[in-house]
Amino acid sequence: MLSRHFLRSKVLQTVYAVHVSPVDTATAENNFKHAVNRFSDLGTIQLSALVHFVQVAGTMIDEAQHKYLPTEAERNPNRRLPNNIFIQKLSSNHDFQHHCNQSNVNWGGVDNDEMFRQAYATLAKLPDYAEYLATEQTFDSDQQFALKLFKYIINHEPLRDSICTQSLMWEDDFDQIAQYNFMMLKALDDTLDENTVIPVMNDHRIEKDVEAFEFARQLLLVTLRHGKEVEDMIRRHLKGWEFERVAGMDVLLLNMAVAELTEFPSIPERVTVDEYIELSKEFSTERSKLFINGILDKFIIELRSAGRINKTGRGLMDPSLLNEDQ
Repeated sequence: MLSRHFLRSKVLQTVYAVHVSPVDTATAENNFKHAVNRFSDLGTIQLSALVHFVQVAGTMIDEAQHKYLPTEAERNPNRRLPNNIFIQKLSSNHDFQHHCNQSNVNWGGVDNDEMFRQAYATLAKLPDYAEYLATEQTFDSDQQFALKLFKYIINHEPLRDSICTQSLMWEDDFDQIAQYNFMMLKALDDTLDENTVIPVMNDHRIEKDVEAFEFARQLLLVTLRHGKEVEDMIRRHLKGWEFERVAGMDVLLLNMAVAELTEFPSIPERVTVDEYIELSKEFSTERSKLFINGILDKFIIELRSAGRINKTGRGLMDPSLLNEDQ
């Protein structure tokens, strides 16, 4: 499911791109849509790497069995990994196959083949792998090892680099989407079959994802209209500072925050302030969190006095909604 915090970071990146290389609003919106839609491609590629890794492992086990002078272990291999129940069910799932087709997943090529082979050769020497081969095979035990294997693959540097070269934005998104995939795989149970729905991070079939995307799209459009006004507000509230000393990223963050405070009545003020403090920690300077916190408090007073903040709806009455909006 799409996180609003993650989407805010994508809006910020889009706003920054417009600041560096100005484009019209329609182009900025299309760029944002494309970036979000690519989440699903990255997630599918990560999952397909898990399935392909197991297929390569099976091929290597077969090759060792038929080499000229195989060892006893190679003649009578343990095929637990290529026969992993959980991964076999995932690979034969129609939804997963559809996602792979849509994302044009293709692990062909000598370089990719060698990368997976080296990754399996390293895994085969690890104690966790030997322990897995020695345990009783059940759906649960195979799922637990598949989760460990997914972590292993995601943290394999050559594989990560191979995936991230496909899009300039994927390095920033990689871990967040890997975490989503891990939790999604963990949530599947032994009812998993070819007809089970396998959700992706930006899933148009999920109402909350559609709502979250629309929130972010509107936030982008409103933010792009607020620039000059927010610059004037910052200048009014600076004490002993010149505007030119303010970090450029802080100005963009405040621009977004004002847009959210004034145009999204169901999002509580405190949620907005906390979100932009967190974003400042991720994207701006070490001191930005203090600056953002202090100046947003002043902005809120000014905007309230001007009647521009009108918070309504259950978002202000239902504390549980605060967690949904993170």
